[in-house]
Amino acid sequence: MYLLDTNTVIYHFKGLGQVSKRLAEVGFQELLLPTLVIFELQVGVAKAGFPEKRMIQLNKFIDATQEVSFGKREAHYAALVRANLEKMGTPIGCIDVLLAGTALANQATLVTHNIREFSRVDELNVVDWY
Repeated sequence: MYLLDTNTVIYHFKGLGQVSKRLAEVGFQELLLPTLVIFELQVGVAKAGFPEKRMIQLNKFIDATQEVSFGKREAHYAALVRANLEKMGTPIGCIDVLLAGTALANQATLVTHNIREFSRVDELNVVDWY
């Protein structure tokens, strides 16, 4: 399973890199979309021009993927990630911690263009489809 970061979905919508090609190769049934990413994408749509059109596009994408909520198990893994990174003196952003925890809790590979930050997380499988 592949858990998508916000930047990956944005690159898909913008037709950047190899993201759309990789999504098609993997198949939408293998894609996990965290509610945290849905939140970030909806903020972007709310700020954009033509929000109605963009929300329709986003909702189609959301419907094609498997939604993953941030629950107890995800919170547990995210807490471990944050504590470990802070101990090492290499923290990452708050939402990135939550996404890393979500990927670990669901035994998924995180798909992101932000390899630099996420590579600091032990045992997290990370790929860049850009």
